[in-house]
Amino acid sequence: QVQLVESGGGLVQAGGSLRLSCAASGTIFNINAMGWYRQAPGKQRELVATITSGGGTKYSDSVKGRFTISRDNAKNMVYLQMNSLKPEDTAVYYCNSDARTSFRPVYYNYWGQGTQVTVSS
Repeated sequence: QVQLVESGGGLVQAGGSLRLSCAASGTIFNINAMGWYRQAPGKQRELVATITSGGGTKYSDSVKGRFTISRDNAKNMVYLQMNSLKPEDTAVYYCNSDARTSFRPVYYNYWGQGTQVTVSS
């Protein structure tokens, strides 16, 4: 099993910055893609950004140019630097990863419990 624990959420004024961190732990053989998703009240969970083990990144149009995803493969960590935050960025942010837990070439998908980000206007 793999556990994902997010940290770094909080309350910030519009235009401010926050940095989210996610630590993966447990029986980890290999982690492939890692990413961040968010869910605002009354809305579906949506992709924010993903990063492959090789460093390839993908962003939603709504955060492109403002958010930066990065990872530390040695520490099994993924980060999300969020700049120029807007009230519409308010949501619970979830960490996600595809991980192998043994020599079997099977990846399972895991979610963290989420961290609240609130941006005030």
